Amino acid sequence: MHIMLFHSTYGLRPAVRSAAERLRAAGHQVWTPDLFEGRTFDTVEDGMAFKDGLGKDELLKRAVLAAAPYSDRGVVYAGFSLGASIAQTLALGDEKARGLLLMHGTSDIAESASVDELPVQLHIADPDPFEPHDWLTAWYLGMGRAGAEAEVYRYPGAGHLFTDPELPDYDEEAAETAWRVSLGFLETLES
Repeated sequence: MHIMLFHSTYGLRPAVRSAAERLRAAGHQVWTPDLFEGRTFDTVEDGMAFKDGLGKDELLKRAVLAAAPYSDRGVVYAGFSLGASIAQTLALGDEKARGLLLMHGTSDIAESASVDELPVQLHIADPDPFEPHDWLTAWYLGMGRAGAEAEVYRYPGAGHLFTDPELPDYDEEAAETAWRVSLGFLETLES
């Protein structure tokens, strides 16, 4: 499987590279574009300030340019938090997308979004300060209206970026469960 894996607002940090290696070890080809061009951040606030300075359009442009050389192959879009938001936007606009794996985040869904039974899996903390329950309910319904087949996995008590061992949010048990389920999801997309 070809996977385009987008980083969070912290930038392309070791946790993203480790995630890519885990996916490669499972037999997948993985690309990890650096949308922040080498910049990484120690706090969400610093990363968000940098992202806001770039602007949403520039960030999406960088993501589209990174994915374009591979999209004809049928890519699974994936990402962490901000990267999940970006992955979702690209997957809903790519008719050849094979799937969407969201870790810790979602995004708005355009009213015009339409996909043909796109498999989607979301792994999210419960509760998550960036993804309140009302938002997630609306998101789930919106994905269904767009034609996606979404599965949501909630992790009670975990922090927002619970798969990143370098952050206070890290929850080893939740992270391992999320990875086990995610790898199973990716296997189903290969058939």
